[in-house]
Amino acid sequence: MTYRVSVGLFRRAPRLPDAYRQRLALTADQVLAAVELADHRWAVASRRALHVVDAERVRRWPWAQVDHGSLDAEQHSLTVHLVEGPDLVLELVDQTSSRPFAGAFRERVQSSVVCSCDVSAPSGVVFVTVRRGEDGALFTQVVGPGTSDLHDPDVAALVEDAKASMREAAGLT
Repeated sequence: MTYRVSVGLFRRAPRLPDAYRQRLALTADQVLAAVELADHRWAVASRRALHVVDAERVRRWPWAQVDHGSLDAEQHSLTVHLVEGPDLVLELVDQTSSRPFAGAFRERVQSSVVCSCDVSAPSGVVFVTVRRGEDGALFTQVVGPGTSDLHDPDVAALVEDAKASMREAAGLT
């Protein structure tokens, strides 16, 4: 019997250069995955945060500040949708070698979500989530589209009811 093994199956994920890892002040076991970006920066998924590092600057977002990501295979990019602030577009060098990073990214974002619900408001859907912060503490997070007025009394009442339900579901009452 003959077995054929595709070399692509054993392709290793890119390794974060030691100089960048040291700038992040992370040990090797704290780096879950890293991927080189087209502009020579590196995106790093650590246990506690998403990092983007280059020779001059380190940027960091705890996982609870990351709402979700969108991988665009045609553009070879990952758009990071942050809870607050503009989206972050990471242009990937190689889609294939970025799979371990994308998997770690997804797992870390999902692991920060304890429970969530959607609230249908007159001006759109509002997302109420209990998330785990960097220190392990649970907190409630409310994310609404740009069209939702969270200060509207009717919307605020719906959100408060959802927050109470989510806090109870997470054992925070």
